[in-house]
Amino acid sequence: MFLIEDKYNVENRRHKKIRTGTVMSNRMAKTVTVAIVRSYQHPLYRKVVRSTKKILAHDEENSCNVGDVVQVIESRPLSRHKRWRVQSIISAAQTADD
Repeated sequence: MFLIEDKYNVENRRHKKIRTGTVMSNRMAKTVTVAIVRSYQHPLYRKVVRSTKKILAHDEENSCNVGDVVQVIESRPLSRHKRWRVQSIISAAQTADD
C-alpha cells in the first residue's frame, strides 16, 4: 500500500527539461515551431559554436506569435513529432505598430 502512494509522490517524479526559444512559425493549429539556440565550446578547437534545433511545441490557446520568446517544457508524446508544451511567453515580439 505504501509503495503505490510513494510512487506518485511529487518528490519521486522525474524533473522535466525546460528550454527557452523563439517562435519561428505558428501556422499549424495549436502548434508552434520553436528554435532553441545552444552555445558550446568545441572540444578540440575551443571555438564557441552555436547550434540551433527546431522543435514542435503544443500551444493550447494559440496565443504565440512569430518572434515571441517562450519557455517550453518537456511532456508526454502529444503527436508524432510533438514532445514539448509552451509553458509561458517570456516576451512578446516587437511589431511594426509598437
